[in-house]
Amino acid sequence: MDLSVSYLGLKIKNPIVVGSSSLTASIENLKKIENSGAGAVVLKSIFEEEIFYEYQSILEKEKDLEFPDVRFLDYYDYKIKQDNIKKYLDLIKEAKSTLKIPVIASINCKSSWEWAFFAKKLEEAGADAIELNMFVLPSDFDLTCNKVEETYLTIIDKITAEVKIPVAAKLSYYSANLAAFVKKVSETKVSGVVLFNRFFHPDFDIDNFTLVPSNVLSRSSDLAISLRWMSILAGRVDSDLIASTGVHDGASVVKEILAGADAVQVVSSLYKHGIESIEDMLEEMKAWMEKHGFNSIADFKGKMSQEKSPNPAEYERVQFMRYFEGKKYNLG
Repeated sequence: MDLSVSYLGLKIKNPIVVGSSSLTASIENLKKIENSGAGAVVLKSIFEEEIFYEYQSILEKEKDLEFPDVRFLDYYDYKIKQDNIKKYLDLIKEAKSTLKIPVIASINCKSSWEWAFFAKKLEEAGADAIELNMFVLPSDFDLTCNKVEETYLTIIDKITAEVKIPVAAKLSYYSANLAAFVKKVSETKVSGVVLFNRFFHPDFDIDNFTLVPSNVLSRSSDLAISLRWMSILAGRVDSDLIASTGVHDGASVVKEILAGADAVQVVSSLYKHGIESIEDMLEEMKAWMEKHGFNSIADFKGKMSQEKSPNPAEYERVQFMRYFEGKKYNLG
């Protein structure tokens, strides 16, 4: 049974890719991930924001001194950045020398001038590909949709011009016209688009009046978001499509491939069930393929995409009317 797929132009043994997280930040875990059967791995992102906050903490300490030594602040800025980058580059190098599966680096920047700098370093360290973890929160009342899209496209153009290895753009579903925007992104030099980015959501602690994290891990019900858009976009864009968020078992992987995904990222399910659960996902996929007489991923990829559906309008339904019509609910 052939589970192999093409991921950003890389041939991988199966479509399960472990996404960027703290699980992919150590060689010990990376070995477990490979031994459990994953097709590829995305290393934990290097966050410009983390480097910035580390520098800020030093500034705070200096501020408390009676005579702060400002001469060293530029040095601290340089040293912190260099140390963080070196640790990340060392992780890439060690992962590449240890693993046989593709190693994909991930970057998350706030400043436009840092993206290309980081990307070039990651390529030099030997990464097989780079994932751009991009998200501009649409909370600026003066920022137009076109300007937000332009920001993403500019970053992509800068990085793809800087490196020769494949680049994937990991996007959010916040967009005025998501289908058109993903198509625009796919028409750049990126090799793939990851649907979708998962980010911090706030909740309220109503006793202490503080912000706290909400739903840090995805739930299986979150699959519905990427599944719809994967189905709509498959066969209509010019790059690979990679599913992410809500993939918790082998059946979820099958669904995303039926929708048209080239590969599928998993993270939250591994936190919940352990890295070894990748083996269960693969066995579940194989059992389903055998049951339905499929010998390869290509045999059923995109079989249930909107493009191949006899009733494509079903994929664009947004109301629950048919499910509530004629039913009575006790709402009091």
